[in-house]
Amino acid sequence: MYPTAYRHVFILALGLITAPLKADTFLQCARMLNGESLELHQEKTIQISGNRITAVHDGSVAGSPADTVLTLDDATCMPGLIDNHVHITSQQSPTRFIDRFRLDPADYAYASVPYAERTLMAGFTTVRDLGSNNNLALNLREAVNRGHVIGPRIYAAGKSIATTGGHADPSNGTNQALRGDPGPREGVINSAADARKAVRQRYKDGTDLIKITATGGVLSEAKSGQNSQFAAGELDALIKIARDYGFKVAAHAHGAEGMKRAVIAGVDSIEHGTYMDLETMKLMRESGTAYVPTIIAGRFVAEKANVDGYFSEKVRPKAKAIGPLIQNTFARAYKQGVPIVFGTDSGVSPHGDNWKEFTYMVEAGMPAAEALTSAMKKGAELIGVEADLGTIEAGKLADVIAVSGNPIEDIGRMQYVTLVMKDGKLYKQP
Repeated sequence: MYPTAYRHVFILALGLITAPLKADTFLQCARMLNGESLELHQEKTIQISGNRITAVHDGSVAGSPADTVLTLDDATCMPGLIDNHVHITSQQSPTRFIDRFRLDPADYAYASVPYAERTLMAGFTTVRDLGSNNNLALNLREAVNRGHVIGPRIYAAGKSIATTGGHADPSNGTNQALRGDPGPREGVINSAADARKAVRQRYKDGTDLIKITATGGVLSEAKSGQNSQFAAGELDALIKIARDYGFKVAAHAHGAEGMKRAVIAGVDSIEHGTYMDLETMKLMRESGTAYVPTIIAGRFVAEKANVDGYFSEKVRPKAKAIGPLIQNTFARAYKQGVPIVFGTDSGVSPHGDNWKEFTYMVEAGMPAAEALTSAMKKGAELIGVEADLGTIEAGKLADVIAVSGNPIEDIGRMQYVTLVMKDGKLYKQP
């Protein structure tokens, strides 16, 4: 027998020999946008251990032979992009309305799998889903979290909350036998008490936030696309109970009056904002209410409104009138200093085309660096996850993407995503 002291040495040596080396990943980037600053940094290396960023180095740095080193020549690294307005479980088509009557929830669930993967591969590692039937986005969120489906990190609102006949009333456009009288469970309210019940139901369902339809909408089978659809008392009750349960509230809104009511009540974001006037812009600027413009959705529906049969005759005139206006509203809101956060309404436009929103923002007058960072730290702040996401810095989750070339000089480069890392795992690489 060896003396006890020697045995301890042998055991320690054996442990050093057999213990696996903890390998890091080094991303050597020609350029880097960190997600907060508008400055484009040159020659940076991002060091990742596990699912966290551990350091950002100047120049091209490599670790030990056991580490993984990816050299991204002529590429721009940036945080994983955040789209604050998607509908990840559906996609617009000429049969969208009748599909509700012929397809089962499982059909939508299976269809959502490629939508999720396309979104991630386009560089969007986090999305905020603002409305899905049958709570499918909640199920998809869990499937992604468990690793069963490849897709972005999902923060889901579940079923949107509307008023009777309002945008997101699921019975709009159906015959009397099918119409029924949906209530808070189905996302339809008509009183302060209903509002409280609807929020509590979504808490029970496990949603991450609340989505309301403060005005009419384009794609619902209802006449108006912009009328106010909540009374002030309903909004006040909804916001108060939402805060009690720790929810943020996003408000779909096209008409100015409905927007004002929602902003005064305390919503966290206005989605679309087509007829936003100067008074509303001032209110939003003073309260810090975010504007999520979804220009691509407006352009998409305006284009499809010219295709016979694509939309119903109730939807078509709204698509023609409202769709073309969103980009101009965005331009005015930007000049007025309204806080802007990136969002596309993808699901109206095809999933995977989310990057086109950047080109429309730049086209409307926003500098490329500001457009890009609106999908980074600002996006994380709107969801409430800025402690972990939105910037490239030590301690943050390792959500990193790279695009070929320099998107500050040519925003169209955002379509060429060459690397996607989410939570420290590589899903796409050169």
